Amino acid sequence: MEQLVKKYSDKLVQAKLADNTGLSQPLVGGLDDGLIWNRSAEESALLEDVFKGLNINSLIFLRPREPYGSLIGFLAENALKSTHKSFGLIQPKDCETRTFLHDLPVINAFSADQIIQALKKRKSVIIAPQNNNKDFKGPAIIAHGSVSPEQGFVTISSVCFAGFIKFFTDYLEALQKGAAFADAHDLFDTIIPYTVPAQRKLPKLISSPFPDEKTVYSAIIEAGKKTIEYDLVDSYFGNISYFWNDTLYISQTASSLDELSGCIDPVPMDGSTSAGLTASSELTAHLETVSRTGCKAILHGHPKFSVILSMDCDPVEKAACNFKEYCHIKCPKKRFVGCTPIVPGEVGTGPFGLCNTLPTALEQTNSAIVYGHGLFTIGKNNFSEAFNTMMTVENLCRNTYFEKIRCLRKT
Repeated sequence: MEQLVKKYSDKLVQAKLADNTGLSQPLVGGLDDGLIWNRSAEESALLEDVFKGLNINSLIFLRPREPYGSLIGFLAENALKSTHKSFGLIQPKDCETRTFLHDLPVINAFSADQIIQALKKRKSVIIAPQNNNKDFKGPAIIAHGSVSPEQGFVTISSVCFAGFIKFFTDYLEALQKGAAFADAHDLFDTIIPYTVPAQRKLPKLISSPFPDEKTVYSAIIEAGKKTIEYDLVDSYFGNISYFWNDTLYISQTASSLDELSGCIDPVPMDGSTSAGLTASSELTAHLETVSRTGCKAILHGHPKFSVILSMDCDPVEKAACNFKEYCHIKCPKKRFVGCTPIVPGEVGTGPFGLCNTLPTALEQTNSAIVYGHGLFTIGKNNFSEAFNTMMTVENLCRNTYFEKIRCLRKT
């Protein structure tokens, strides 16, 4: 357990959600023979009471680094104001939240009882103390795990991602409606420097053709690591596959793209084995895409501005739309960012599953954004093509978003 609490503390720092020192240093606790913390902290005593009140084996406490701290603090404060109580809810609309988190509970005090009650119903809780609680600096996120600290890491990563997406989507919509307030303008201006993408050269990935299965595995592992390293996916979401020798090699469900060794399933196209049982939940969409397009490489990430722009819709049109409560699965409007289509679809194989919308879109182009979910790109022969496209589309989405903001703020 000692190794695990250190590992996930380090991963929060590597993910740029935490710092090695200062207030944003993560606090990770794990229960084995005894309770082990990655460091000493004054919050530990109260959090030990939380352990006693829940059937868990791990807990992560984090005051997220910027821009996440300010974004989540802003959203949490508004959630508490809307209820005029000690408890509120942030309700993002992105796919990660809708599928895995549902909503983000907020409490106004660092209280063991309040934390326990919130974590009995949800995977995380945000603490946003108000004026009557100046002895605790927030915001802070607490998430738990019943098996490993990995679960808390995934949750906190998802909360930070959801907060980022929600603020930027809400701000654009508020400007479109003429309803953006001064505090939102001020926060937006403050965090812009944190959204500037790092100027990096494209990574040099293993070139095709791949001579053997070992090279296929190596290429998938390498591309997965680079997708995380270049901030094109958050948490344990996203997936990756490669078609070789009549077999689709695909990342397993719930695997982390930067730790794919031993987590890749070889799925024969003829369905002759049960290897696909542990494969990504989007296996069917990958199989259908390969069949329809003839591509070999598929990369799926959750780059932030691709997700944000996918949910942009004219407020007047949306108000009159019969499907406004089901945008993510039934949006009837054909929308594009450049040449990249935005399509509806949900995880799985149901009537509104991605397997019914994504492969058709990718027949026409080498990229498609799924509403509120993420970006899929394909490579005819290798991951370099798919990776290049993903970076190009995300940069276009970012530039398009900020151009929309500039135009709206001038009016």
